[in-house]
Amino acid sequence: MSNYENTDNVLPHQHGEDEEKIIKDMPSDEMARSVSGILKLLGDPSRLKIFWLLCHCEECVINIAALTEMSSPAVSHHLRLLKSSGLIVSRREGKEMYYKAADTEMTKSLHVTIESVADITCPG
Repeated sequence: MSNYENTDNVLPHQHGEDEEKIIKDMPSDEMARSVSGILKLLGDPSRLKIFWLLCHCEECVINIAALTEMSSPAVSHHLRLLKSSGLIVSRREGKEMYYKAADTEMTKSLHVTIESVADITCPG
């Protein structure tokens, strides 16, 4: 739903585009904030690498730290942010916590986009 409130449905400048359709399909402020927040979150290189890794496997903090050459506390911080955004999920097995990408359309789309932009392909 658009926040556009011109009761005449006439824009100040007409450029020959189908403005009515564009306005109708424009993301809401809430949706724009949500998407912007996710993209901001993945704008950090460490979180991007962790997210990409977890799109391919389920891992514990210690292994993620080793694979990304980061400290466990730093990895835990990034995991907390990724989890609170809904991009990753976790499960406990005994004392160990395992993380992986959430099984959602959004995470799948982000994964494909990251690989497309980076010109890399999925392992195996």
